[in-house]
Amino acid sequence: MPIYEYQCTECGLELEKLQKLSDAPLTDCPECGKSTLKKKVSAAGFRLKGSGWYETDFKSKNRKNVAKGDSKPKAGGDAGGKSSSGGGK
Repeated sequence: MPIYEYQCTECGLELEKLQKLSDAPLTDCPECGKSTLKKKVSAAGFRLKGSGWYETDFKSKNRKNVAKGDSKPKAGGDAGGKSSSGGGK
């Protein structure tokens, strides 16, 4: 569930609320009681990793491509390109 940020246009109160995507946006300010809460636009708190994302997404000048940096072979991987699971057709 994402965390949404809200700000009251009357009293200036800022708050964060953990909500489902399907939940309706909050409108009533808990501080002043008026229906003047507006949802703020904020950056996501995560980084997308993997080869399926564009290299320029979430990248600054001094950062390497995460997908290329994580391409080390993992222990127990298949060296010959064939699976040893024995589940053939």
